Amino acid sequence: MTGVAPVDPSAPDPAAIAEAAARLRAGQLVAFPTETVYGLGAHALDREAVRRLFAAKGRPPSDPLIVHVCSLDAARDLVVALPAPAPRLAARFWPGPLTLVVPRSSRVPDEITAGLETVAIRAPAHPVARALLAEAAIPIAAPSANLFSRPSPTTAQHVLQDLEGRIDFVLDAGPTTVGIESTVLDLTRGRPVVLRPGAVTIAMLRRVLPDVETLAPAATAIGAQPSPGLLVKHYSPRAPLTLYQGSGDGLARLVHDATAAAAVGDTVGLLVASEDLARLPLGESQLRIVDLGPSDDPATVAARLYAGMRELDAAGVDIILARAFPSDSGIGEAVQDRLRRAAAGRVVCA
Repeated sequence: MTGVAPVDPSAPDPAAIAEAAARLRAGQLVAFPTETVYGLGAHALDREAVRRLFAAKGRPPSDPLIVHVCSLDAARDLVVALPAPAPRLAARFWPGPLTLVVPRSSRVPDEITAGLETVAIRAPAHPVARALLAEAAIPIAAPSANLFSRPSPTTAQHVLQDLEGRIDFVLDAGPTTVGIESTVLDLTRGRPVVLRPGAVTIAMLRRVLPDVETLAPAATAIGAQPSPGLLVKHYSPRAPLTLYQGSGDGLARLVHDATAAAAVGDTVGLLVASEDLARLPLGESQLRIVDLGPSDDPATVAARLYAGMRELDAAGVDIILARAFPSDSGIGEAVQDRLRRAAAGRVVCA
């Protein structure tokens, strides 16, 4: 049985935080909110606890974990030496949704890093996460609190949908705000490289480090990954998702394919923008439509994305058709990255 403690997201109950911290120190698994998504926490220096975390999620050992800390000073025992840009980045973006990949020290278990000589670290901004880190006084390894490859959880209810009975405790502070995972920036290469886009955008990073580069989407290695979130299939709902993109009228093609699928008896889920609603065949009884928000408001789309996928899965749809969103700037790039991986190669260009 998984215990659940409701907490105020802005002023978390000290008793609930103390219980969660004690459980973590004892090697238990505790889900908690960050500003991005809910994380599944384990004592990062306890190998057995980390192994339990991988087993609970069904996560392959080739996919490394992010270690959460209160501050850069709290991370110093986890690294050999901090790369020169790390203090400037931490001063600008921590606490917040930026993960830094740095050379690891021998204290960090191989299980955390997929056997690589690097470790991913971040200081979350959510008051509950920060209170938990301070009370536990340990580094907390915390991937998203879901079954591996599923959409990340943005509420405690999403966590329980996947992990009820598989983990020990959940701190329930309501919905997260950002809705997608942190930006991951590798500082161990010749130049800093964004491995996974997120709410800390390329433009924001380049104001601090002008030479930041991005990893090409095709660069998803087999074997040990340099970062979480690089597999071709990730963040995927149970129903197969197809992504519609391109410079033409992708929505028209999406509507055509949705109507055709409904005509042969499929229940179809649609992930669309607010302005698309007027063009959808709302009379089709076998269509389930999720409005992710205006296409020119990528922050709202990001916050609703995973909840929308889970809503359609809960409705029992047979397939999901999703429209692409503008990805030329800001968090829109991260939204497109998550949709592309959720589709796992099922992309229609119109």
